[in-house]
Amino acid sequence: MAVKLPEKFEKRMRELLGDEYESFEKGYATEHAAGIRVNTMKLTPAAFEKIAPLSVRKVPWIPNGFFYDAGKNQPAKHPYYFAGMFYIQEPSAMTPAMILPVEPGDKVLLSGFAGARQGDKVLDLCAAPGGKSTELAAKLNGEGVLVSNDISNSRAKALLKNLELFGTKNAIILSESPAKLSERFEGYFDKILVDAPCSGEGMFRKSPAIMKNWEQYGVAYYQKLQREILPFAVRMLRPGGMLLYSTCTFSPEEDEDTLAFLLREYPELSMVEPAFTYEGFAPARPEWADAPEEVRKAIRIWPHRMEGEGHFVALLKKSEDSPVTGVMPESYKPAKLSKEAQEFLDRLKVSFDRDRIVARADSLYYLPKDIPVLSGLRILRSGLLLGEIKKNRFEPSQALACALKSEEYDNVYSLPAEDEDVIRYLKCETIDAKSEVKDGFVLVCVDGYPLGWGKAAKGVIKNKYLAGWRMM
Repeated sequence: MAVKLPEKFEKRMRELLGDEYESFEKGYATEHAAGIRVNTMKLTPAAFEKIAPLSVRKVPWIPNGFFYDAGKNQPAKHPYYFAGMFYIQEPSAMTPAMILPVEPGDKVLLSGFAGARQGDKVLDLCAAPGGKSTELAAKLNGEGVLVSNDISNSRAKALLKNLELFGTKNAIILSESPAKLSERFEGYFDKILVDAPCSGEGMFRKSPAIMKNWEQYGVAYYQKLQREILPFAVRMLRPGGMLLYSTCTFSPEEDEDTLAFLLREYPELSMVEPAFTYEGFAPARPEWADAPEEVRKAIRIWPHRMEGEGHFVALLKKSEDSPVTGVMPESYKPAKLSKEAQEFLDRLKVSFDRDRIVARADSLYYLPKDIPVLSGLRILRSGLLLGEIKKNRFEPSQALACALKSEEYDNVYSLPAEDEDVIRYLKCETIDAKSEVKDGFVLVCVDGYPLGWGKAAKGVIKNKYLAGWRMM
């Protein structure tokens, strides 16, 4: 069924696209592109393709992306989704995190000598619900630090769940204004992604209801928001750091014109040609916004040129000779572990730096390295929640289960995806073990990929799956 476009939008797109408009308009009579992005912290794209629970084909410009038929499949109902093995994401929206060159341990020069940095310090400024953050986390693979922020507390809770489901170990999840963050993180980040609030024109086919929002607010409202947010991102970027700006709209006011604003107001920024290219990518159009020619290095994804709903992606770099600032490092006292917590952590085949395990109330957290002072910020999570200290026992967390591999714990119960007990477990029901398990905490898995904890006693596994994540 064809989507009826707003007249004002149709008129403007005719003016911008000229002869291409007819092809652009025809796309709204076809089904939107649906995609899955594989969590490379847990498995390779090739491994996923062999066990994929639905028919998939590769997204040619995303190494770990796959198309699937949205009309015939519900991947969010499959146990592999609950194991954090993939994220459901529209294919063009996968592009920003793929383009930003995040590395788990860049080689750098330290005082004239070659050295290895622990990993990039990365900020996803407008992060909820987590599509970009989960990929940034996968690229860091537990190294460095990922700060994922969303000003909406309710949306930030969804962000927290998705990052923990993915098995992220090194994230700080915040719900703060960009202004307040910039006071604390000035010059701190190596890489920043700003997937900015926008008018959402690239989502009209997938979510036609967005057109009402577009008609109510227009593009000027979002252009103003973008220009309020971006200066704080520039302030938080270290000299030589990279900023990725993206939107899911076609509006030149929010795309090329916003880039022109950035380059005009911040001469220390320059456009960078992305290392990866694809034949379907179209260059930005500086002539649509009286922008400098270098803006042409940005990427436009058009739905009539490739299988994506539409996106705008621009990579910028801050000059190396920008003023250097510093942040106050966090000072924390390592936790004195209870006997029960110590015994449990000793069972894990994971190397934890015990100096980075801290206690807050009755919970233990594993902090990322070299984090700044966070007090006074609205923190949803700081580091990996290891578990809770109870009277005479230690309860490992759901987040820890998701962050482990099955071979990293000594008491595992794995079920095939088609076994009905998997669904029973995900619905928080007690299950009877069909193979031998030791009494005590058991890591329940699907096809070898962790889902959560159970507590076994004489062959009966009491459910410890996080109730708020229960399959409905």
